[in-house]
Amino acid sequence: MSESGAPAEAAPAAASDAAAVPADEAATNKRSPSDFLKAVLGRPVNVRLNSGTDYKGVLACLDGYMNIAMEQTEEYVDGQLKAKYGDCFIRGNNVLYISAARK
Repeated sequence: MSESGAPAEAAPAAASDAAAVPADEAATNKRSPSDFLKAVLGRPVNVRLNSGTDYKGVLACLDGYMNIAMEQTEEYVDGQLKAKYGDCFIRGNNVLYISAARK
């Protein structure tokens, strides 16, 4: 309520903010997990296992079960480098997540 006792008007900014981004532009910004995986194929990635171990390397390929093949792979346990592998295969049921490596 305003000082005069009349109900306060709703702020029109919310309606104008929604109209600022066209619906079709917002839809084009959505990416599926498949799109992400296609985009990072052949690029550096970080893979976290359910055990907490991290693998950093180049994503060579993966399949529908999330089995992962990596090249130039480094294994990190508790943030400490433990081993380096030329090629690495990770069974998909052990994978917690895959992320693009930061530069």
